[in-house]
Amino acid sequence: MARFVRGAALGMAAALLATGCSGDDSSGGGPSPDDRSSATRGGSAPVVPELDWGRCKATDDAPAPGRDWQCATLKAPLDWSKPDGDTIDLALIRAKATGDDRIGSLLFNFGGPGGSGVSTLPAYAGTASQLRERYDLVSWDPRGVGASGGIRCRDDKEIQAAESIDVTPDTAAEEEAYFQDAADFGKGCAEDAGKLLAHVSTTDTARDMDLMRQALGDDKMHYFGISYGTELGGVYAHLFPDKVGRLTLDAVVDPAADAVGHAENQTRGFQRALDDYLKDRGEDPEQGTREIADLLERIDAKPLPTSSGRKLTQTLAVTGIVLPLYSESSWPTLTSALEAAERGDGTALLALADGYNERDPSGHYGTTTHSQRVISCLDDKQRPTPAEAKERLPEFEKLSPVFGAFLGWDTAGWCHQWPVPGQHDTPEVSAPGAAPILVVGNTGDPATPYEGARRMADELGEGVGVVLTWEGEGHGAYGSGSSCVDSTVNAYLLEGRVPEDGKVCS
Repeated sequence: MARFVRGAALGMAAALLATGCSGDDSSGGGPSPDDRSSATRGGSAPVVPELDWGRCKATDDAPAPGRDWQCATLKAPLDWSKPDGDTIDLALIRAKATGDDRIGSLLFNFGGPGGSGVSTLPAYAGTASQLRERYDLVSWDPRGVGASGGIRCRDDKEIQAAESIDVTPDTAAEEEAYFQDAADFGKGCAEDAGKLLAHVSTTDTARDMDLMRQALGDDKMHYFGISYGTELGGVYAHLFPDKVGRLTLDAVVDPAADAVGHAENQTRGFQRALDDYLKDRGEDPEQGTREIADLLERIDAKPLPTSSGRKLTQTLAVTGIVLPLYSESSWPTLTSALEAAERGDGTALLALADGYNERDPSGHYGTTTHSQRVISCLDDKQRPTPAEAKERLPEFEKLSPVFGAFLGWDTAGWCHQWPVPGQHDTPEVSAPGAAPILVVGNTGDPATPYEGARRMADELGEGVGVVLTWEGEGHGAYGSGSSCVDSTVNAYLLEGRVPEDGKVCS
């Protein structure tokens, strides 16, 4: 079972398989004198260690990139309420600024939650090449992710076996299997993570970010958050408004939505993207949606064969439809896959689902969805029951005959019998007194629908949140083909020029 990501940088899924980190041995940055033992809001902070930058090693999932890249490890408190207690090692990566007029470090979070910044940043560096002229590009694996105590809740055989679970159960037996699988997943996470499971929240990671800022030697936090990274950026701004420098939030998670609200938002967002895709094909969206829903019902009754010998289940088919909706350039791939499925061949849709699930040809799976789940279930206090999810199903199915049932059932299944309680209904992102924060929304975004951008700006507060709108398709706006968006973001990050609130790029 995999939640439709409210934050992963899925547009770079292929690049993730070909990147790692490597670089010249050197040191640079370090805590400024004022920050070495400063207090964080809500408790004292540890003395800030200096970072020992050096050559990076290849990981199990990716080779090392070029010599431009350096890596380091930062020790952070495992429990921020006990800053002198146990620690966790956080893996960082950077590429130093190419120009002489350096501003400082620009910290990236690419979403998820659960995405690896160490793996993703080298693949993203080409998009951010102009920003690198004046910034050191920096990212990290957040706690519970990748090389920072990454949590694996199941092995590869268990993950593949779970793909046979029907995540839109039609019978009492299927429902029992679905929720038993959800409970078993949580138990596996607890066994692997141990005491870390209770310390991977967004608030924990926001505090880690401020420790990084100090260790990097920056007086202010300059930050680029994408998807879930926008929520993380908002939480950081709330905790440390006086440390906000130039923050850009792109593909914005709605901070006013609770767990059920996020599921409803995504149901609308993916249906909106599917409608736009069908219109682009010259089809009536309502009729096209009905045809896809009928195809999925047939696959539910009889999974499709594939060239690998594996079966394309209804769950994998929906996952395969989701992935290409993240980028307009992938729409032709979706067309080919749907046409093949109509002919009885599930190979192409299965390949798309494998891309989403980070399954390589050898059958090895990545763990982004594992980390995503442990972080979001620690964040989200709301725990809908199976009965409540079933009661809401008609509402979700009305929003989308294709995606509604999957996201409706997920409201109860995602954190079913989770081993640790959630922390809040919605994140606190108000940041009175902070410098202006650029909030970028895309009208065709499926995973983080556009409406979240305005709500984030409102929650940040008057004079803080500044909305830039792109009338485009896909997940995220910067680097997606709009010179208007790119130039506006670059002017803000490089020159400090804040656009007029409400600017629209068409």
